[in-house]
Amino acid sequence: MPAIEFRDAAVNYDGEQVLAPLNVSLTEQRIGVIGSNGSGKSTTVRLINGLIEPTSGLVLYDGLTPEKHGKEIRKRVGFVFSDAESQIVMPRVADDVAFSLRRFKLPRDEVKRRVAEVLERFELTDRAEHSPHTLSGGEKQMLALASVLVIEPDTIIADEPTTLLDLRNRRRIVRELMALDQQLIVVTHDLEMLCDFDRVLVIDDGQLVYDGAPGEAIAFYTDLMDAKP
Repeated sequence: MPAIEFRDAAVNYDGEQVLAPLNVSLTEQRIGVIGSNGSGKSTTVRLINGLIEPTSGLVLYDGLTPEKHGKEIRKRVGFVFSDAESQIVMPRVADDVAFSLRRFKLPRDEVKRRVAEVLERFELTDRAEHSPHTLSGGEKQMLALASVLVIEPDTIIADEPTTLLDLRNRRRIVRELMALDQQLIVVTHDLEMLCDFDRVLVIDDGQLVYDGAPGEAIAFYTDLMDAKP
């Protein structure tokens, strides 16, 4: 699995500390990140592929820094946002998936093959010529995941991927994520999803307050939230 390192990585906005200096190394396959809204968990994972740059310290992905090697890292790290609408950029479903491959400069036949395979995997083949905006919420999330997996990344980061979904689609997304062979990092409030993960980080008020196995981390987080006024 890829090695992700935070070395005193901190983020400040307008003089306010959003993420305290963080020192942690991540090499496991399935890593969860939990915390209350505004705790800094999304900021943490967005540092990995350079969506956010640290104000101080370093973030390394297999020894590479997003500041200097952002293009290379983003070819290896796919990011799925909670609101799939924010990832839609093209007028047709197939084109939206193909758009993810533009920076790889692949032969046209290879692009068509990859797009066809990933659309079939996520049961979107019959929607290929449709506008992404006509899809259901669950289908849009599948499209977002398809648009990430088509680049065949080494690491997939999913930021609250089930938040806007009903139970059926939530279960489908969880099954798809758990079936991945790649390294998976999930930011979520869906604690049940994390039960079979390798490791869970708890972020609170911009600080890493717990790092351990899912059961213990979830129990710590639950007690922490219960103790808040």
